[in-house]
Formats: sequence, structure tokens, C-alpha cells
Amino acid sequence: MGKLINAWNRLSLVKRIIVGLVIGIILAITAPSVAKPLTLFGSLFVGALKAVAPALVLFIVTGAISQHKSGKQTNMKTVIILYLLGTFLAGAAAVVASFMFPVSLTLAAGAENVTPPGGVVDVLKALLLNLVDNPVKALFNANYIGILSWAVLLGFALKNAADSTKTLVNNISDALSQIVIWVINFAPLGIMGLVIDTIVTSGIESLLSYGKLLVLLLGCMIFVAVVLNPLMVYATIRQNPYPLVFKCLKESGITAFFTRSSAANIPVNMSLCEDLGLDKDTYSVSIPLGATINMAGASITISVLTLAAVNTLGIQVDLGTAIILSVLSAVSACGASGVAGGSLLLIPLACSLFGIPGDVAMQVVGVGFIVGVIQDSAETALNSSTDALFTAAAEFAKWKKEGKEIIINKKAA
Repeated sequence: MGKLINAWNRLSLVKRIIVGLVIGIILAITAPSVAKPLTLFGSLFVGALKAVAPALVLFIVTGAISQHKSGKQTNMKTVIILYLLGTFLAGAAAVVASFMFPVSLTLAAGAENVTPPGGVVDVLKALLLNLVDNPVKALFNANYIGILSWAVLLGFALKNAADSTKTLVNNISDALSQIVIWVINFAPLGIMGLVIDTIVTSGIESLLSYGKLLVLLLGCMIFVAVVLNPLMVYATIRQNPYPLVFKCLKESGITAFFTRSSAANIPVNMSLCEDLGLDKDTYSVSIPLGATINMAGASITISVLTLAAVNTLGIQVDLGTAIILSVLSAVSACGASGVAGGSLLLIPLACSLFGIPGDVAMQVVGVGFIVGVIQDSAETALNSSTDALFTAAAEFAKWKKEGKEIIINKKAA
């Protein structure tokens, strides 16, 4: 038994996750009644990540800013530009793809109990109110915009504090990071439970009637992940982007696919950035920020489902309106919450651009919940892996200017 445990521990985390994934699929298909209790592992895994992430973000960002030396560059400007540009281009690519491969829907109910925002003003208002949320409430509700704002303020306030105080903050940050490592080591069991829950609860059959829509959604996300994002990274670092792209997809995208939460995947991205040797002053801020505003997958979802509703109702769309939709999708996506299904509630906002009634728009949201078993997983994988990708690209661009060597795989992935 000891040899078996040692052999298991010698496997990389990704290989262990694949083993858990395969076991979960086999059990869910062959013995669903036996496998169903194992879904508890998935709930525990995601719950643990969500529990530790808010406190981790608070102390890491506070510690990084309090220790930051004046004049030291953090690359945040480049990261934010990549975030916003990537989100807009993803929405634009989805609009183009929807024109090339139009999809119509069989509208279905299923979203009567959710309330979408009334307009862009509501989205921006909610973001601003989250900025000034009570810090305890922000931690309790995992409001990362509020956590970030308090962490930044505390960081600047502690800049002139005693070294012992700064050391205490960093020690707490390190302790929380260690807890994250312990939790991530249970990822194979957690993902096994999550995949069992997905197959047993929803089944594959419910997705077949929306196959064309799913193909369009996933095709757009794959295009962004393996074509658009690499082009942006190449323009930033001027070298082959694919080793970095695939590392981020493998080590961040896989876990994000199953947790279906950018917020829950923050600790995974933190660990990946540390593995890449990135500047903690940058990634301790950019990764939590990316979980809120870097939403390429959400922009795709909003654009594709909105234009599917437009096609279903026979509404004609001109070029100007299509461009406005791309911008609106990007702005709306930045306001999407970093939790499962967060982008779907913003579809009625985009539908209003075409005068689509609210009750019809909410039926489109219902369709989104049906395909969300796969769509939301892929969306989160794209969103979260891109957080780490763009953070690394900004850092590597700085290294290139300084003549430093860029090493993607510092240790076995």
C-alpha cells in the first residue's frame, strides 16, 4: 500500500486529475446509484476552494501592496489592457461566428426565478456598490470586487506600518497559500465527484437537442483559446506563445472546467503564477481582478445566445448594431459574477438592444441553463486560464526587455 501511495504522489497533479476524471465517468455510466454518494467529494472540494479564496485574496493583495517599493513596475497596465481587449475581441469573434453559422432556438422556460439587471447602468451601479461593500460582508459573500478594494486600501494604509506588522500579514498569506496547496491535492477526488454529479444529474441526453448551439459556443471558445489568445500573447512577447497557452489551459483550465467558478479557481492560478516565477506584486492583484473583469467566455455566451434569439425571431441585424453588441457584451461580461451561470443573467440586457421582450429573453436564459452543463464549464476554463495567461504574458514582455530568459516549464507539470 505504501508503494502504491508513493507512486500516486509521484504523478503530476494533472495526471492524477485525469485518473479521477476517468474513474468518475466510468462509475457514473456503469453504476450511477453507487456513484451518486461520491458527489459529496465534489461539493467538499469546491466548497473548500471557495472558503479559502476570499481570505487568501485579502491577505495576498494587502501584503503585496504594503511591501511594494515605490518605483517598482508591476505590469498591471499591460495586464488590464490585455484583459479588456481580449474580452472585447472574444465577443466580436462570437458575433462574426454567429453571422457565419446562424443558430435558431426552441425556446423553453426555466428561468422564471432569476432577475436580470435592467441595463448597463444597473451593471455599473452594482459594480460600484460592490466596491464599497462592508469588508466582513464582502468576505462572507465572496464579493471579490469589495475584497480587492479593501485589500488595496489596507495595503496602502500599511505601507508605513512597522515591519513586524507587514511580516504578520505575509505570514498569514503564506499560511493560507499552504492551505490552498493541501486543498488542491484533493482535486482528483473532487473532480471525480463533480463529473459524477454532472452525468448523474443532467445526463448527456438533455444536451442533444441543443447540439448545434453548443458546437457554436464551444467552437468560439476554442477559437479564442487556441487562435485569438495566442495571437495576443505573441504580439506581447514576440515569441512562440503555445507552450505558455497550453500550460495555462492544462494547469488552470482543467480545474476551472470542473469547478465552474473563476473565483474558486483563484488559488489554482496563484499557484500556477508562482510556478512560472512571476512577480507576486503583479499576480496577487491581477489574478483576483481577472476573475472579475477578464470574461472572454462570458462575452461569447452573451453574444451567441443573444444572436440566436435574434435569428429565432427573424430580426435583421446591421453592421452598426453588431458592433454595438460586441461592445455591450464585453461591458456586460465584465459585470458577470465569477460563479457558475453568472453570464446567463446578462443575456436579457443584450437582448434589449434588439427590442426582444423580457419574457422571451428569459426563455433564452432557460436554454442557457440547459446547455450550461458544458457551456459554463468551457466558459470558466477559458476565463480562468486566460487570467494566468495574460498575467504571464505581461511579465514575460518585461523580461524580454530586460534580456532575461523566459522559461515556461520550470518543473514537471
